Amino acid sequence: MLTRAASPQFSQPIVVRVIRELVERQPYDGWAWVDCYVLDRHGDATEKRQLFVRPDGMRPVQIRPVPYAERHRAKVGR
Repeated sequence: MLTRAASPQFSQPIVVRVIRELVERQPYDGWAWVDCYVLDRHGDATEKRQLFVRPDGMRPVQIRPVPYAERHRAKVGR
C-alpha cells in the first residue's frame, strides 16, 4: 500500500503490485523508481504506472483475489 509515507503524491492510499525496481534511473538517496500495477478492490490490475517512491514508506498488504464468477453471482443476488 502506498500512502504519504511512500510519497507526498499519495494523499489517498493506493494498492499496487510492484513488478520491478527501475535501477537504471538515478534517484535521490532513499528513493526509488518502480514499475507497478495499480490494483482495484478485487486485486485486479487496472493500470500500469512508473512511480517515484520511498521504499521504506511502502507497506505490504494481502488482498485475496475474488474470481470473476464469484463477483458476478454476488451482484445477481442483490
